[in-house]
Amino acid sequence: MTLTWLDVGFTELSLEQLYGLMQLRVDVFVVEQNCPYPELDGKDKHPQARHLLGLNDQGEILAYSRILAPNVSYPQASIGRVAVAKSARGQGVANQLMQSAIAIAKRHWPTDNIQIGAQDYLRHFYQQLGFIVNSDVYLEDGIEHLDMLLIYNS
Repeated sequence: MTLTWLDVGFTELSLEQLYGLMQLRVDVFVVEQNCPYPELDGKDKHPQARHLLGLNDQGEILAYSRILAPNVSYPQASIGRVAVAKSARGQGVANQLMQSAIAIAKRHWPTDNIQIGAQDYLRHFYQQLGFIVNSDVYLEDGIEHLDMLLIYNS
């Protein structure tokens, strides 16, 4: 599947894009995973936050991730809110999304490693991208998670 990738700050998002990314995040994390949690955590508006959108030819957001500066969620740069629409799954979109998100984090914070809080069932996917497990499994919003780190600066 071919998507157009857009890397923008919060104030660069159009209202349509903001609505679309929030809709995708709620569809995946709240509805699909049946997980009520504080989706709007204030980090989206952080002045250094980056929003990565994967758009199809009609401009619909089929993939999304949020890339945060060091010391916003973790001491390192971080990638979170990784979501792919059901219609785009199984076509390599998640891999494209993460490769792009990693590149953005490295470009903006070249001296920082990247930390993620991953759902445990996706640990092998993230390990294939170079992330290593650096915590025990813990429950977050009723879902098993673990922290993982991509070390490219030591």
